[in-house]
Parts: sequence; structure tokens; C-alpha cells
Amino acid sequence: MRPAAEALIVIDLQVDFCPGGALAVAGGDDVVAPLNALMDDFATVVLTQDWHPPGHRSFASSHPGMAPFATLAMPYGPQTLWPDHCVQGTPGAAFHPALRTDPAALILRKGMNPGVDSYSAFFENDRTTPTGLAGWLADRGIGAVTLAGLATDFCVAFSALDAARLGLAVTVREGLCRAIDLEGSLAARRAAMASAGVRLEA
Repeated sequence: MRPAAEALIVIDLQVDFCPGGALAVAGGDDVVAPLNALMDDFATVVLTQDWHPPGHRSFASSHPGMAPFATLAMPYGPQTLWPDHCVQGTPGAAFHPALRTDPAALILRKGMNPGVDSYSAFFENDRTTPTGLAGWLADRGIGAVTLAGLATDFCVAFSALDAARLGLAVTVREGLCRAIDLEGSLAARRAAMASAGVRLEA
């Protein structure tokens, strides 16, 4: 069992991010079973869930003439436009059916602001609006987090970078993540995490 001051954060293991989903990450479902087992090593488990309202501004379908995976300037900075995914209450927004949810002390839903995306479990993509997770962890005396899930180069990496910026000790279990790797995004985010002091483990 890991120390009580360390939490496991499982990022966005949802149907739409797994094979067959609207924004499938190759091999996304491969990490479910090992993550289920890893939960037993942590006293505190947090699950995050992308939870977009219909017509979210990060969806390519909200911008006529724009294609998925294009980049658009938003008031908060450049935004990758995605296929509609993880729409609130739809089957694709549900956790992978094999994922254990009972051990979760907290299920954090993010991306609910219709005008701002939220990759990170800690902040929306404006980099300033908090989700509340940092305070929740601090209130429980948790100063270290281990992250895994989907996708390595987006929601996992942004969460890891924010956690490090907040002063938490951060480990990313890369073997328990899968990446989108959009135009070199995986290498770029791995380098950013390493530079920020994030520990990258298999």
C-alpha cells in the first residue's frame, strides 16, 4: 500500500476514448485491467470524467467549415477541435464498463463550461479557472499523485504539468496510459513533463 499522502488519479477512462468510441485512443482499453489492480495500492483514488454539454466550443461541429483536429484560436489560446465526444449523459461519456469505480473517493467531471475546454484535472484550458481538485487533495493532506489513463499527451500530461506547478510530487505511469500523438504531441508533452520534474515510469 502506498503512503496515505499519495493519491491515484485515473484520467478519462471513458467509452468514447476507447476503441470504437467517438475519439478513440489506440489501445485505450488495454490499461483498464492493470489500473483496476493498481487501485488496491492506494488509499485514495480519484477518477476524472470528460463531461461536455452538447455543442461544446471545442467540437469541430460547432465551427462550420472546420474539420476535427484543426486548431482554432480561442480567447484563452489555441484549441484543437475534436469530434463530438463525451457528451453529458450519452453512452460514450460513461466510464469503460470494466473500470472499477467503487474505490473512487472522488469522481471529478470536467469540460462542463460550454466555452472552455478542460484537459487538466486541475484547471480549465484558460489555465486559471480551477476544478477544485487541488483544494480537495490539500484538505486530505495529499502531496503526491500518480496519474494514468487517457490520453498521455493531452489530459494526462496537462494534469501532470498542473500538479507539478501546484507543488505536488507527480508520477505518470506511462505504461498505463495511451496517447493520441497528434503531430508530435507525445514527444513534446513528454519533454515538457520531464522538464517540470514529473517522474515518468513504465
